[in-house]
Amino acid sequence: MKRILFPFFLFFTISSSIFAQSKLLIPMDLEQSDHLKAYGITYWALTKGINIDWLLNYRGGSFLADYQDVLAAECRIRGVNFEKLDASSAGSIYTLVQSEGKNMDAVKLEKAPKIAVYVPPGFQPWDDAVTLVLDYAEVPYEKIWDDEVLSGKLAKYDWLHLHHEDFTGQYGKFYGQSRFEPWYQSQVRMLEDEAKKLGYSKVSDMKKSVARKIKDYVVNGGFMFAMCSATDSYDIALSAESTDICDAVFDGDPMDPDFASKLDFKKTFAFENYKLETSPMIYEYSEIDVQPAEIGSKENDYFTLFDFSAKFDPVPTMLTQDHVNVIQGFMGQTTMFHKRFIKKNVTILAENQGTEFVRYLYSNYGRGFFAFYGGHDPEDYQHLVNDPPTDLRLHKQSPGYRLILNNVLFPAAKKKKLKT
Repeated sequence: MKRILFPFFLFFTISSSIFAQSKLLIPMDLEQSDHLKAYGITYWALTKGINIDWLLNYRGGSFLADYQDVLAAECRIRGVNFEKLDASSAGSIYTLVQSEGKNMDAVKLEKAPKIAVYVPPGFQPWDDAVTLVLDYAEVPYEKIWDDEVLSGKLAKYDWLHLHHEDFTGQYGKFYGQSRFEPWYQSQVRMLEDEAKKLGYSKVSDMKKSVARKIKDYVVNGGFMFAMCSATDSYDIALSAESTDICDAVFDGDPMDPDFASKLDFKKTFAFENYKLETSPMIYEYSEIDVQPAEIGSKENDYFTLFDFSAKFDPVPTMLTQDHVNVIQGFMGQTTMFHKRFIKKNVTILAENQGTEFVRYLYSNYGRGFFAFYGGHDPEDYQHLVNDPPTDLRLHKQSPGYRLILNNVLFPAAKKKKLKT
């Protein structure tokens, strides 16, 4: 991977001064009993004005804070392992992570980001991995939907997660297998009612407007994180802004016969030069997604996190902090991305080694960032409609869920512009 620098964007650092007081270390290697709640503790500490440093590549991306009895007590209550360090021990850690010979660094976390989750009314939290882990980690968030997005309320948030939404107006491409199911018919009615309420004749037109508003949010400095079908369907909606790609069963009129020539890949975040799957009977949006037959067996489905320079590429380093670097894969409507459709300026964070299957990527866009993470649930290999929720009490050390929570804390990092 080539080094990605942002000459006008963000750089993260901390002062090298060491305060003469004891510190509290939250280890994030295998010594941590609950990695997921450790992120929640860190978020909670930021809301209380407690100084936190994120030690990149040190013991799995550990957190170091000024020692306070209230913080230690909260760790005990939530079942998070911690170590109390004297000033000399803390100073040795700072010296180690900031030394030139080590691929480590320390990032100061300044404030708890305000989080929004884009979800439909009446959604079930266990249907979305991000809301599931936010609830488990006790990280607060607010729910928003099309009305809030279109009325300009995104600007009040630092971080936005997109629920597993279909931004193309094709109702998740479930028509072929589920059109007679009550849950599917209810979803269609809900979306059509929402479009009518907001002044749109078609759901696809409403979703295009929502996609544009989210794009403006990122351009103006927001951070957007999407999983599963909210990744490629979002980009497809941006590329199809000036054409109709929906079959009549979705919007009541035929698709544009020349839609393929009207797709504008300059408008997309991550993907380009792909062909769409427009048949309503096929459960797929485009050729971006990697198909199950291409992946093979679960036993061979693992993805590898790339290594980045903590001192020169702090953003991708933060987004890939984990206690392992090889992680079990997991399926979704959009599972992974074919590398050949990814734009050259996008940074690949994880892929299935030896293939062109990309699991995790990110890039800056305007003054903001986006990250796409393929798959539905990191601890449920093939999650199906109406499957029971994942019990994260059984997956406290989930490396796949940790990648989600890295994204949650990323906007908290201290920002300093690089010199051009």
